[in-house]
Amino acid sequence: MSDLGRIVVVGASLAGLRATQTLRNEGFSGEISLVGAEPHRPYNRPPLSKNVLTGDDDVSLPGGGEFDATWLGGRRAARLDATGRLVVLDDGTELPYDGLVIATGARPRTLPADQMALAGVHVLRTVDDAKVLRSTLQQRPDRVVVIGGGFIGGEVASTARAMDLDVTLIDGGELPMIGVVGETVASWLAEHHRGNGVELMSGVRVTGLEPDTPGGDRVAAVRLSDGRSIPANLVVAGLGVEPNTEWLEGSGVQVDDGVRTDAALFALGASYVVAAGDAVRWPHGLFQDRLVRVEHWANANEQGAVAARNLLRGPAAAEPFLEVPGLGTRVHGKRVQWAGFPGLADQSAIVAGAVEDAKFAVAFSRKGVLVGAAAVNFPKELNRLRAAIASAETLPVGA
Repeated sequence: MSDLGRIVVVGASLAGLRATQTLRNEGFSGEISLVGAEPHRPYNRPPLSKNVLTGDDDVSLPGGGEFDATWLGGRRAARLDATGRLVVLDDGTELPYDGLVIATGARPRTLPADQMALAGVHVLRTVDDAKVLRSTLQQRPDRVVVIGGGFIGGEVASTARAMDLDVTLIDGGELPMIGVVGETVASWLAEHHRGNGVELMSGVRVTGLEPDTPGGDRVAAVRLSDGRSIPANLVVAGLGVEPNTEWLEGSGVQVDDGVRTDAALFALGASYVVAAGDAVRWPHGLFQDRLVRVEHWANANEQGAVAARNLLRGPAAAEPFLEVPGLGTRVHGKRVQWAGFPGLADQSAIVAGAVEDAKFAVAFSRKGVLVGAAAVNFPKELNRLRAAIASAETLPVGA
């Protein structure tokens, strides 16, 4: 789009940073404004639930400290006027644009406000969250309860156990992470947690938190849907996230569990607007245009760059975003990875390694075509399967 003179990037985490860097790398010489809700310049989030909790404050991102854009930190987008091409910030600042990148990410789901206000209750999304949680962990609480066995919950439980703290992990699913890695890997993961001293409670929901005294201000227990009450003096709510899209209400941009875009990441309902990262829901061309939203730094990294390039090229010359998601976590020293969308499968099989060796890979197919993969301590095989998914190979895949 040759008429782009001013570009606003709303959201200064990884997707926003990569978009800003890509705009410059592609030769855009106009004005860029980068808006960040946090006062901190862009930083690396994966260490927050691991190294930062144990004392390592290095969360630097390449280029995160210096970038060729006007930095507007500690401010949020409050409203979008898509017709007038104007972003209004929460302090009243108005930012006119010729092109807009939405990269506002997501925020943690929480328990009711009165329960989240109890001392000892935490969420983990920002570096400030991590430092507050670290301080509490260093006080060596008697009982740590982590609600939710996904990315954050599993990593926090792992880190707390490495600190030799008593940990209970509560997950509403049949097995932790079963929806993203499938039953075989999730079963292994459950036993891996237990083998490392975590008390895992699956298939139960948290119905509330109990204070230390009636009307007290400190958490003392977690109530479960089966009637049990679990003692706790530190609770971490890892309940997943929801996209930050409220500021788009009334703008015309389509929002449905994220910003709806076309396959090339152009927002539906507005012109000259692209989106990237945790807040985006787009039709994935490798999976029959199924609408997907991916919450992971690797996706944000790749999407931020593609969205920026497409904004410069315009819709007619834009490329569809066809990357196969490749995600991973490390729990109690073991690496768990997955690619594609295992939840779409109607069949799965172990294609390499063995569960008993804690080194294996599972392939997932739908109507014979690969749609996902998951692996434990087998990155080489996971990468092979990811490439096979991108090529729409069928089972068997040469394993």
